[in-house]
Amino acid sequence: MNDSQASRRKFLQTTAAGAALGSGLLTSLPAHADDKILIGYWPIASGLPLYTALERGFFKEAGLNVEGAKFASAQQVAEAMIAGRVHGSANGTASAALGLAEITSPGLFKIICSNPSNYKHVLDQFVVPLDSPIKSIAELKGKRVASGPGIQNVTLAKVILEKNGIANPTVTELPIGQHVPALAAGQLDAVYTLEPTGTSGRLKKLTRVLENGVISKYVLGNAEAPWFGGSASVTTAFLKEQPALARKYIEVYAKAVDFVRKNPAEVRQHLDGFTSIDPSLVKEVPLAGFTLYNEFSASDVDYFQKFFDVFTERKIFSRAVPVKPLLYTA
Repeated sequence: MNDSQASRRKFLQTTAAGAALGSGLLTSLPAHADDKILIGYWPIASGLPLYTALERGFFKEAGLNVEGAKFASAQQVAEAMIAGRVHGSANGTASAALGLAEITSPGLFKIICSNPSNYKHVLDQFVVPLDSPIKSIAELKGKRVASGPGIQNVTLAKVILEKNGIANPTVTELPIGQHVPALAAGQLDAVYTLEPTGTSGRLKKLTRVLENGVISKYVLGNAEAPWFGGSASVTTAFLKEQPALARKYIEVYAKAVDFVRKNPAEVRQHLDGFTSIDPSLVKEVPLAGFTLYNEFSASDVDYFQKFFDVFTERKIFSRAVPVKPLLYTA
């Protein structure tokens, strides 16, 4: 088996949990017409720029025929890009899943926007039952801990636990929508999760947040560092085969990002219908930050690279994946 075959095999292994659903969804997607742009998304809050552009008609106003293709996981979005079934990914698609896809299919995509988070822009967190006596992550030694599905979530949860003195931690994968019920039922002691889990559990008075912004603090070593955990992208095939269309799509996506930044209260309504977030939570859920391809500072790239290097060090990436060449350049 050569390196390329081994990389693809490893990527497919990481998506095994959703393989059946993913295969069915991929084969059901229509072959795109010359003017149709299909964008894969994982239905979480970070995909708000895509939802906003679709709901407010930004793409139609620009003469673009854009459709969103919903997938059950970020890994399935990446697989669809490899298979040529979609033209790109929306924000919220796990950056590590894209990194694995890059190893599998070098030169597959360019990042047009990422969604940074930290303790101020809350996305990642550890959550425990409301009446739990646990006061710190270090107290989770020997406890039942779960994370969201996918290699990115599991790996990061383990790194955080190790950084808090817990050797060889065990982490169970569980769909994020099941985190609050599992904690409330006493099936778990803690979860590494993503918003709106913390908000949902708090409003229902079932759980409490143990700590927010854990990736920046424990993985990147700086609580204020941006963690670029999710990214929007376009495939290089799209850029090469339909350059004018691709550029126009990127311009409109950037317009949507700007609109989200300037109208956070107004765009929250677009989470309903695209995500499973309960309408009662829409006004409470923290919104992600967004960094466009032409807004990355040298420091941003360094932190993004540090994040990717974790997966190389743990041999989840079979080779180093440089971040800078993955950023789109106009």
